Amino acid sequence: MNEGAQESVDGQDAHAARNRVGRPGFLTSSVRVFDFTLSEMLWSRRTIFMALVAGGPVALALLLRAFASFAWLDFEGRVDGSSLEVTGPAIFGLMIWAFYLRFTVPVLGVFYGTALIADEVEDKTLTYLFTRPISRGAVLFGKYLAYLVCTNLVVLPSVVLVFFIVVPMSGNIGASFPSLVVDLGLLGLGIAVYGSIFALIGAWFKHPLLTGLVFVFGWEPIGTVVPGYMKNLTVAYYLQGLVPHAMPQDGSMGMVRTVLQAFQAAPSISFNLFWLSVILVVTLLGATRIVANKEYVLEQ
Repeated sequence: MNEGAQESVDGQDAHAARNRVGRPGFLTSSVRVFDFTLSEMLWSRRTIFMALVAGGPVALALLLRAFASFAWLDFEGRVDGSSLEVTGPAIFGLMIWAFYLRFTVPVLGVFYGTALIADEVEDKTLTYLFTRPISRGAVLFGKYLAYLVCTNLVVLPSVVLVFFIVVPMSGNIGASFPSLVVDLGLLGLGIAVYGSIFALIGAWFKHPLLTGLVFVFGWEPIGTVVPGYMKNLTVAYYLQGLVPHAMPQDGSMGMVRTVLQAFQAAPSISFNLFWLSVILVVTLLGATRIVANKEYVLEQ
């Protein structure tokens, strides 16, 4: 190799080395993306939608509290003289399962998770992110972290409000409080898992929102009730398997358990947590891998 060619190779190597030294690591890049994404996400129109969705259970809880105040609904255990047990902890447990796990968490996961990359493509701003000296995968991961913080900041306070509105009507707050803590952790896990799935869908599919809605309102309801192994391919199956363990263990839970019995088997807690963790890790890694390697075409 002649001297000129050797100098050219050395110069290229030196330039590549400078790029590697000047380029921040994956976590540092993710934190930077998280920092400027969170403020945008908190003040977006989607957050208004999220607040309305999370406020629905609060409004229902206030309505139930009003019924109890006017003695239209007896929270000591009877409804219009029937034998159905209705206590504050039982109603709270049912709201966690029906309103939050089965509707609020998946819907927010769809509208936020699919938009992490799709919105940048639609607004034609993805190029500005990808030309920064950070890895592409860090862009997705940082935006995912912002999604986690934003959704938890809205959903979890809503759950706490519902708890303190409903449970005191006929229940010991102190005895039920540990279940509230478990419920908050369960919802946080659901937000994380659904977000990672829809981040993958948003990075992969051309029309991710439609695909996500089909998954939430089509595949999951069908898969959880059809006999066989289809339920193992749904997130709802593993989440609802944790619900009975997150509810107060007292005699008032007959109503809720009767409702849940039609929808789930009884896998162990460790079984559910293991597969939810697998889904979270695999889909999030898959999403970052796709973003790192896919060539996005911005339509004019």
